[in-house]
Amino acid sequence: GAWVDANIRGGGEYGPRWHQAALKENRNKAYEDFEAVAEDLIRRGVARTGRLGIMGGSNGGLLMGNMITRPRAMELFGACVCQVPLLDMKRYSKLLAGASWMGEYGDPDTEDWEKFLHKYSAYQNVKEDSKYPPTLFITSTKDDRVHPGHARKMAAKLLDHPNAKTTTYYYENIEGGHGGAADNKQKAFMDSLQYAFLWQQLSK
Repeated sequence: GAWVDANIRGGGEYGPRWHQAALKENRNKAYEDFEAVAEDLIRRGVARTGRLGIMGGSNGGLLMGNMITRPRAMELFGACVCQVPLLDMKRYSKLLAGASWMGEYGDPDTEDWEKFLHKYSAYQNVKEDSKYPPTLFITSTKDDRVHPGHARKMAAKLLDHPNAKTTTYYYENIEGGHGGAADNKQKAFMDSLQYAFLWQQLSK
């Protein structure tokens, strides 16, 4: 197998300008970059359609939520692990540390919602007639940054979805904060759980 880090716009890998290139109304550039990496991996033969697993947490969890709800999800991805994610961008600013991120994402209580925020609110973008890759949602009851309600409600919505109810999985650790695990033993267990899920899904 191969491991790939996708240094997409919106991250901090190449300095402030790289980060600022995908803020607010330009957030879509981060998701387009990620899909472009996936396309390139398939084109080069590093991965095959249906055999490419993706994983991300926190802001990367928002990325994962968008990857599974965008139109090309089933074409590109075989499985997803979505860790301590932001997913309901209509309400994120009212939960825990969410209000401090409005400079990054926008304010859902203003025209930002209609102009651009709704486009990358994964929870609201689940559609009845769409299909979704097998997805494992991971969160922590004691997360003090991203409320576990994001993962809970997204998992519940997909578990009630006709095309996703048998391929949606959820694990909530009752300790650990935003890192998901309280100690090395828990971290080892959670890492094993996630990689076992990916192996199970991608080796079918």
